[in-house]
Amino acid sequence: MAIKVYKPTGNARRQMSVVKVENLSKARPVKGLISIIKKTGGRNAQGKITVRHHGGGAKQFYRIVDFKRDKFNIPACVKAIEYDPNRTANIALLQYADGEKRYIIAPARLQVGDTLVSSKENVKIQVGNCTKLENIPVGSLIHNIELTPGLGAKLVRTAGGWAKLMAVEGKYAQIKMPSTEVRLIDKDCLATLGEVGNAELMHVKIGKAGRKRHMGIRPTVRGKAMNPVDHPHGGGEGGCPIGLKHPKTPWGKPALGVLTRKRKKQTNKFIVRRRQNKRLKK
Repeated sequence: MAIKVYKPTGNARRQMSVVKVENLSKARPVKGLISIIKKTGGRNAQGKITVRHHGGGAKQFYRIVDFKRDKFNIPACVKAIEYDPNRTANIALLQYADGEKRYIIAPARLQVGDTLVSSKENVKIQVGNCTKLENIPVGSLIHNIELTPGLGAKLVRTAGGWAKLMAVEGKYAQIKMPSTEVRLIDKDCLATLGEVGNAELMHVKIGKAGRKRHMGIRPTVRGKAMNPVDHPHGGGEGGCPIGLKHPKTPWGKPALGVLTRKRKKQTNKFIVRRRQNKRLKK
């Protein structure tokens, strides 16, 4: 897929671009694989806003994606590659040999008509196949990675995302994450070969405010444009700086580059090498 840039027929069109969707299916999603999403507007059961900038947006159905890939040793044919409004990646519709249909995250270079398989044993080294980390050749690019065997994929599911299998030693495999962090993961966890498709999405320019409203995102006001009672950055006369040594959230907590991970977190022992934080290096 490629990026489509519109002719500058107006101020909004001048900056707008979209991902071309010639390869995506135009059929409606499979009825048994969708569910209704209830709109909350960012409010909790008491009616209070707990997540800002949510509201409106086009009506969407949630596509039930198979993150477990637990239908082992049964070949599946790729019937279609579809758009999913709930995630950045596209999804692929698989039809297994026994007739069951499931959605998976669509890897890059996956074509309609390809045959995929998921197995706990060795599988063909092909984009879209799923197996244990211990069966994957070292140096391979992977995505859709489990953290705990059998609980489904939790890591590397975004458009264009990929991780790299660095080594398999003893009980664990060393995975280089997209953040450059090297982490130990149980070698019995499942992962999918290849990288996630739709990587061109990062180059898309939204172009106009209305398009954000269609996505369910309401306007975001700058803190320095508010009054002091509403935000730590607020107040002042004219175009003033924030007046603080470091930026803060609307609730007064330090923001932008501050480490939030707990120092004594139980899973710290699984991190072999921390991610490279350019902000901290400065």
